Amino acid sequence: MLPTFLAQGGAMIWLILLAGAVALAVFIERVLHCHRAQINAAEFLNGVRTVLKRDNIVEAISICDATPGPVPRLVKIAILNREKGRDRVREAVEEAGRAEVPLLEEKMNLLATLAQMAPLLGLLGTLIGFLEVFHQIQASGLYAHFGLLAGGIQRALICAATGIAVAIPAHAGYNYLLSRINKIVLDMERAASDIVNIITENGHARP
Repeated sequence: MLPTFLAQGGAMIWLILLAGAVALAVFIERVLHCHRAQINAAEFLNGVRTVLKRDNIVEAISICDATPGPVPRLVKIAILNREKGRDRVREAVEEAGRAEVPLLEEKMNLLATLAQMAPLLGLLGTLIGFLEVFHQIQASGLYAHFGLLAGGIQRALICAATGIAVAIPAHAGYNYLLSRINKIVLDMERAASDIVNIITENGHARP
């Protein structure tokens, strides 16, 4: 059934399926990346606060190094700059945060582009299919019959349906990833504010 379906779709359907395969690969890679990047920020900061209260800077940095994700990296930056004053710590954390956001958003533009391209490729395949129908009508003249034209019409409909079928989950995946990224960025903002306060509370940063 599937090989027949693909054969009837013509060459354009392979481009649509390729776009779908790339979109799926990007989605899976980004989901895994977000899964590694998202941690329980509140629990992590509580652990760091406990260690800093004992003035164990080395252990605090080790905890940051052992924990994946942007939040531990921001916390580590704050700890390393702890003796440069509160304002400098805040600036260092903000700079690190700006560098982390593009890493989270990497390949999102590609996924959005593929989601937008899929229905357009389907439309192009549809137009090509109908052009073939018109060509057959022109070539056959009065002798044209539905059986002769059915192949072109079917190809047009298959391309349109496949393009939409690829675009819908691609858009859904993009929006899902966007929500995950926004949640991580929010965690980063909260962690940045909290770690500055933690360092100040423990007297590690100069006013």
